[in-house]
Amino acid sequence: MQNEKNNTKATVSSPVTKKTNTIVIVHGAWSSAKDWHYVADYLTSEGNNLIIVNLPGHGSDATPISDVSLQLYVYEVLKAIGNETDVILIGHSFGGIVISEVGELIAPQIKKLIYISAFVPKNRDSLLSLAQTDTQSLISKNLIVDEKAGVASIAKDAIAEVFLADAPIAVAEYVANTMRPEPLAPLAAPVTLSEGSFGKIAKVYVHSENDLTIGYLLQQKMVKDAGIVRTYSLPSSHTPFIVFPQVLSAIIALEAA
Repeated sequence: MQNEKNNTKATVSSPVTKKTNTIVIVHGAWSSAKDWHYVADYLTSEGNNLIIVNLPGHGSDATPISDVSLQLYVYEVLKAIGNETDVILIGHSFGGIVISEVGELIAPQIKKLIYISAFVPKNRDSLLSLAQTDTQSLISKNLIVDEKAGVASIAKDAIAEVFLADAPIAVAEYVANTMRPEPLAPLAAPVTLSEGSFGKIAKVYVHSENDLTIGYLLQQKMVKDAGIVRTYSLPSSHTPFIVFPQVLSAIIALEAA
């Protein structure tokens, strides 16, 4: 079970009896490192060096909303990776935007990028520009934007349906009651990607077929546009790390080997 460390990342490991893989996970919007504790239990039992980055302004982190930016997110992931090499870098949802920018900056240190129900941007894309093309997502009709505060929320009575319709009721209720507003600025920030760096990194995509946050059709389009040929599909909502943690962990472990 991972714990947030200095409000920025979670690092867990177990005794190593084989080659240690460095796996770095970046959560998505309206989420935090704590949401990945089921997956952490499985992955660390296999002796992996697991780092779960808690992005600024999420979970228990108290970074002022006015200071939160995509650049700050990227910095937190770079800081978490440090000098590690052959890193398996994983992004869920908005985390796909973050890991793409990180991959561009330190491509030689990254062995593979794994996108889990995530946005896969092209150069100059932002989460907002991609989300505006999504015809299946329920986000837009349930989005509450507070421009003065610089945050966006999801209508409480829609949270379960939007994010985790297939999760146990108790889990869905907990999420609905504890979800923090999402900083706005990073959502509109474009990435800068090149074929020479980001384009050369091996990529894998894990689809969530019943996703109402990032529609399955958009997932498929982004995969095609990015030229990703290695994919998996799970019959899940937007949160396979809650609904199918063991299967998802097995996929990650296989790809990290």
